Parts: sequence; C-alpha cells; structure tokens
Amino acid sequence: MTTLKIPTMAELMANGETADILFWVGCAGSYDERAQHITRDICKILHHVGIKYAILGTEESCTGDPAKRAGNEFLFQMQAMANIQVLDGYEVKKIVTACPHCFNTIKNEYPDLGGHYEVIHHTQLIQQLIDEGKLKAAGGESFKGRRITYHDPCYLGRGNGVYEAPRKALESLDAQLVEMKHCRSNGLCCGAGGAQMFKEPEKGTKDINVERVEEAIEARAEIIAAACPFCMTMLRDGVKAKEKEQEMEVLDIAEITARANGL
Repeated sequence: MTTLKIPTMAELMANGETADILFWVGCAGSYDERAQHITRDICKILHHVGIKYAILGTEESCTGDPAKRAGNEFLFQMQAMANIQVLDGYEVKKIVTACPHCFNTIKNEYPDLGGHYEVIHHTQLIQQLIDEGKLKAAGGESFKGRRITYHDPCYLGRGNGVYEAPRKALESLDAQLVEMKHCRSNGLCCGAGGAQMFKEPEKGTKDINVERVEEAIEARAEIIAAACPFCMTMLRDGVKAKEKEQEMEVLDIAEITARANGL
C-alpha cells in the first residue's frame, strides 16, 4: 500500500504555501473505520489529478450538524463559530467534503454565522474531473456490465438538489446503472439523518435501512453506490440484515472511482 503524505493547512502555512482546496474530512471520515477507506481514496484521487489540497487535521472539529438536528442550537453555534475562526484564520475559500451533512451545514448554515465558503461535495468534484478528462476509468477494476444502483443521500439530493453529478460519475464506468423505486427527489432516507444515527430506532415493524436494501434487491443491484458515510453504515447494516453480503457490495463513489482508475 502506498503511503499517502497528506499535508495540513498549518504545515503549508509554515512553509509559506497555500492550498487550492481544503478537504474537510468530517467526524465519520476521521474516526469510522469504514469511512476512513473513503477518506484515503479521495486523497488518492486528489494526488492523482495534482490538486494542491490540505486538511485541518487536529484543528478540525465537528461541524455541529448532529447537535443542531438533535435540537441543541447553542452547542451547534459554539462548534460552528470555532470552526469558522479556524477556516478564516487560514483564509480558506474552497472546501470539498465527502459528508453531505458537513456539506449542507458549512454551505447553508455557516453563512448566517459569518462563514462564507465555496463548498462542493466529493461527487461533484469527481464528475468535474471526469468532464475535464483528468479521471478516466482505465487501468483499474472494470465495472463493465455490473448492475449499480445509486442511493441519494437526503442532504445531497433533496436538501441541495445534487442528483446528476453522482450518476454521471457512475455512467463513465460503462456499468449498468439501475434506479431503485424511490430515487432522486422521491428518494428514501437511509434512517440515519436528524441525529438518528446515534440512537436506537423507535418501535415499528421495519427499519428504514432494511426497506431501502429491499428496494436495491428488487432492482437486482450488485453494488449499492453511496455518497455519505452515514448512508454507508446504514446500507451495510441493511445488507447484513438481509444476509446479502455475498451478492451485494456497498461502495462509496470515491472508492468506485479510485478502483476504476487503478489508484
């Protein structure tokens, strides 16, 4: 495995350099073992195309999204203002993140507290790099003819209207893109949003993530493409609950892209 040297904003500043883009890793991308694979693949993609980027490292804190969704506005504002202070200290202009929750919060809620940045999701960056010819599905794993279905994360799709970028990134693979019953603006939540990720579900007849995986099974998908670390956890749990681990894989679009490009 190649060793990735990922610079921090502090290191670049110490050398009198700046980054073109800040990669906001997020709590899941930093601490969740499964999401760490996505983080590494995004870094591999950024290295591969020669984008000068950096992370905040230990200076990065939670955006405050779970606190806000759970109703603790005070804690959210404290976390947000601390982050804005750090971002402005490094004169950050452009941010890319793999988490739709971080994406939505920094893009739409930080401006009210004085934090103004251009924020893009990693699927938008990947699509842009494919359009520019910097990423070509060559030299790596072939996804030709494989049935892939894409699950729209709530904060990316319905929350911010990003439907095409992830699909276009998948279309470049020559795979067979199949849609689930609920997709795009009629998408179905994975069950983790609104800080539900951190608690047990309310009593009911079926968990949402199981319902979602049943739709993927109905679409005869071999791969469920995700674009959110929360969705990744919920979908994998759903696949496990349906005992489909041998027939169905859950992969982030960054992982699929990295594999296809032989990174």
